[in-house]
Amino acid sequence: MAGLRLGAPLLVPLALALFIAIASLPLLGRLVERKCPVAVAVLLVVVLDVAVLLTVVTLLVRSFAALAAAIPGYLSQLRALEASMLEALAARGVDLEGMSYFALLPTEYLVGLVGTVVRGATDVMATTFLVALITVFLLLEATGLPRKLRDAIGSRRSERLEWFGTVMSEVQRYLALKTLISAMTGLLIAASAWLLGVDFAMLWGVLAFFLNFIPNVGSIIAAVPAVLVALLQHGIGTALALAAVYIAVNMVIGNLIEPALFGRRLGLSTLVVVLSLVFWGWVWGPVGMFLSVPLAMATKIMLDNTSGYRWVAALMAGAPAPPPDIDERAPGDGTNG
Repeated sequence: MAGLRLGAPLLVPLALALFIAIASLPLLGRLVERKCPVAVAVLLVVVLDVAVLLTVVTLLVRSFAALAAAIPGYLSQLRALEASMLEALAARGVDLEGMSYFALLPTEYLVGLVGTVVRGATDVMATTFLVALITVFLLLEATGLPRKLRDAIGSRRSERLEWFGTVMSEVQRYLALKTLISAMTGLLIAASAWLLGVDFAMLWGVLAFFLNFIPNVGSIIAAVPAVLVALLQHGIGTALALAAVYIAVNMVIGNLIEPALFGRRLGLSTLVVVLSLVFWGWVWGPVGMFLSVPLAMATKIMLDNTSGYRWVAALMAGAPAPPPDIDERAPGDGTNG
């Protein structure tokens, strides 16, 4: 743990580059299959990754800076809303002794918190070159890695090569599908917020994209600030409509699309998600929180493909499938007493 925290300046860019490289392998493989030279394919993939990363980070920096400037206005609207609610309660005989709860909000702290996020995003942009450089060499090595493993392990231990290939393919499939699903979630949220006229629609979409990597907890964290801004900007109707969009998108994607694509085998327990989020957030900060679930899922996939530690992967999994009904069991299976 001490090594992970002390080595964060080097390990965080390496972890980000590894995440981007694994998520980019399907595109690289398709380009190579279509007779594209490996160097050209790697260059195209890296240029695309860097362009997307710079666009997202720039959007986050600008959106959070605008949000920091707008927070005092939102807080004044929040106090006005509180005053109208207190007046309505006082008209019905409820005596609250003129207490103002929202006046206790630390305005300076909220503005400083957003500024900290902006500085963190700027630091990520500053390390983009290092992440891109590491990603280039990871992708170049990925094309020749199977041959190197065969030479290193030998034909007598081909089962280890098969195990490594199975683990890598499952991790690669999970990250690729999760990235695609998260992008779909972000686009739906951004489009809905824009149609409803909510400020910073692209920011809410980007947050929904990143926080969708965190099951259960991430969707709630992404929805709270967007719904609050909708409430202060347009009132309770727009806030409820945006909240309904979040609920509908996460229910359809989380309960229908993801289980159909991943299956129960690639599920994680809520406790594992929370503990991984807390641990990696403590070790590597916001980047660690973003990578916490992919790291936990990669660990589970590796354990699930072993014989001695498969029970640990079973404990890390989500809720098991319900047992079949007694009436559906085959006759003679020992259920007749």
